[in-house]
Amino acid sequence: MQDKITIVGGGLSGSLLAIYMAKRGFEVSLFERRPDMRKNKIYAGKSINLALSTRGLNALEKIGLDTAILKDAIPMAGRMMHSTKGELTYQPYGKEGQAINSVSRGRLNIQLVELADEYPNITIYFNAKCIDVDLNKNLCVFEMEDGTHKEVWSDRIIGTDGAFAATRGKMQMGDRFNYSQNYLHVGYKELIIPAGENNQFLMEKEALHIWPRGSFMMIALPNPAGDFTCTLFMPFTGEFGFDNLKTIDQVNDFFNTHFPDAVSLMPTLVEDFFHNPTASLVTVKCFPWVKEDKLALMGDAAHAIVPFYGQGMNCSFEDVVVFDECVEKHFPNWTKIFDEYQNLRKPNADAIADLAVQNYYEMAEKVGDKHFLHKKHIEHDLSDLYPDQFKSQYELTTFSLSPYSYALSQGKKNDVLLEKIIADGNESKITDPEFMDSLWHLLA
Repeated sequence: MQDKITIVGGGLSGSLLAIYMAKRGFEVSLFERRPDMRKNKIYAGKSINLALSTRGLNALEKIGLDTAILKDAIPMAGRMMHSTKGELTYQPYGKEGQAINSVSRGRLNIQLVELADEYPNITIYFNAKCIDVDLNKNLCVFEMEDGTHKEVWSDRIIGTDGAFAATRGKMQMGDRFNYSQNYLHVGYKELIIPAGENNQFLMEKEALHIWPRGSFMMIALPNPAGDFTCTLFMPFTGEFGFDNLKTIDQVNDFFNTHFPDAVSLMPTLVEDFFHNPTASLVTVKCFPWVKEDKLALMGDAAHAIVPFYGQGMNCSFEDVVVFDECVEKHFPNWTKIFDEYQNLRKPNADAIADLAVQNYYEMAEKVGDKHFLHKKHIEHDLSDLYPDQFKSQYELTTFSLSPYSYALSQGKKNDVLLEKIIADGNESKITDPEFMDSLWHLLA
């Protein structure tokens, strides 16, 4: 008889995990506190479009869903920076053919749930809020839609219930559990640039658009219908803070001053601004992620990160892949499975959390800086000229399966190399292999 697994949280990582575990023959119960997303629109005004890249695609490929997801995706090969004067500067993300993919969070979740529903050994419960976890009895208690309480016993419990996870909350009450949450000083608000006539894109389609303004910024990701999902990131308080945008005139003046080329494309700007919520951005770190062989945390429940590297979903999906590999290696020893899973993933989750915060400052401040752009130009040339010796931090993070911790450490070494080339005035020598041979030791 195969193990019974209760998964608390039917979002992206939870529904993906359910499929992986069902493929191994386990009996899976998937509980989601929200209504069935196939019947209810639950993401409008409070979500950020997702950037699906190599790690996420690798996870989807293993369940045969990558091709279907990419059909609805739009590839973004680079950043398009917008100045206050409307000048455009393009910066490719990687080599020729490399792109991140703009996907709808809601549509992706629906496709995962629909696939999960096809497995006879997966039972999905919606409107089921986890209100208690008894780790001694391997018991979860859920408040169902009709107000009744449902007690569920299982061999294993896996918490994929987000940044404010009930499963993690229970673990926090135990001894020697380390936990931190750090809110970024900026929040975000979702806006929209609608499609033009005949679903025409009103800006470059295959790019992630950024309006970098130092202490705040706006980004826009394309959607298949021809519109763009825009997200304004700015401090909650201060001179350029949400608290200073309380009237229609203040909103119009602010956008006309700082985003003049965008505001002309946003006919519902004022309505969207006051209707859509202002949300916060939090980084969550904790350890341990597991309780003996009984409970494991995964996705945002273990490591919520801010969205500025586009890796939140990709990282969570990679959790599932690594966990599945541990099951393959150690089953039926769940103690080894859980322990190896957390030891493999914890350092990399911490690394991408730090990279994501770092990338906020890069996007908001540095992408408009001449020195930064010059350095990025040299970095891109080195990647093309010496693909075996040099890989950018972005390439390692986004277009490879290398550990995030390696990408973080290698990025620091790359920066030392690039700064030395610029400081010594040797940009023209990077095409000389002999000259570069004298510098590769900086990356060791």
